Amino acid sequence: MEHVRDLTLLPKAHLHLHFTGSMRPSTLLELADKYGVRLPDALTSGEPPKLRATDERGWFRFQRLYDAARSCLREPDDIRRLVREAAEEDVRDGAGWLEIQVDPTSYAPLLGGMIPAVEIILDAVDAASRDTGLGMRVIIAANRMKHPLDARTLARLAVRYADRGVVGFGLSNDERRGMARDFDRAFAIAREGGLLAAPHGGELTGPASVRDCLDDLHAVRVGHGVRAAEDPRLLKRLADRQITCEVCPASNVALGVYERPEDVPLRTLFEAGVPMALGADDPLLFGSRLAAQYEIARRHHAFTDEELAELARQSVRGSAAPKEVQAKLLDGIDHWLTG
Repeated sequence: MEHVRDLTLLPKAHLHLHFTGSMRPSTLLELADKYGVRLPDALTSGEPPKLRATDERGWFRFQRLYDAARSCLREPDDIRRLVREAAEEDVRDGAGWLEIQVDPTSYAPLLGGMIPAVEIILDAVDAASRDTGLGMRVIIAANRMKHPLDARTLARLAVRYADRGVVGFGLSNDERRGMARDFDRAFAIAREGGLLAAPHGGELTGPASVRDCLDDLHAVRVGHGVRAAEDPRLLKRLADRQITCEVCPASNVALGVYERPEDVPLRTLFEAGVPMALGADDPLLFGSRLAAQYEIARRHHAFTDEELAELARQSVRGSAAPKEVQAKLLDGIDHWLTG
């Protein structure tokens, strides 16, 4: 029988992890207790909440749970703890590099404003990186439910911290609201400042939202992007330009984008030559972390160890990690395969 290699030992890069959503459930309960926050039952049952975001009400409920969790992050110490624990979890899952995504707007009121919030987050990332040995950087993301002018302000702020650990600019929240092109100026500011463009698209809406990310925002990575599988010409375009899709299988199923893990089009993307970086998205709400996404590829899509190693390579190549860090991780992937 073939020896089954341990997926937590496979070196990989994690490119799609949201800030609050990276929290350990046990930490959320402790912080809620500390601040006297009454959490919705869905966050206290010990089981991942039942979610469906394919209709407006479902997405609203998902956002409400997310906001309830975020309301428990109130002090710099809470931010430091969240980041350190996210790093520890990713190290345990074999990550050698993590790009954590955050909209600092949400934390600013409690942390003394936008600039203090960004500095506290970046200091926390520096400290966690030193303590755990995990390479860590930040993607600052605008919220497509807010005004595009807010996104421009955020893009300028992100560029200001490009030498302090901010590597990319994102656009998150419900992609059924707000056109990508409304945010084109914000993304132009970010790109001119040397940040990579990594907006969400192709999750709750179809292939058109992925095309909009490419045409209007000049994305070099797409958050999710799975719905591109429905358009062979779009797949070819992503493959030709080597645009990495940050695919989050457990999240797709939890939010009802696909019914079952085997319905997520991992094979379609992989065989079309579209680079993928598997991600956990919001482990707090979806109940599974990074290695579990590779497990889905193995168990539900019959990815061989060679193919899983290639997925890990794609995650590393799609990252903003310095060349020497990429080389070390790629070397580790080869070792995992020959070991």
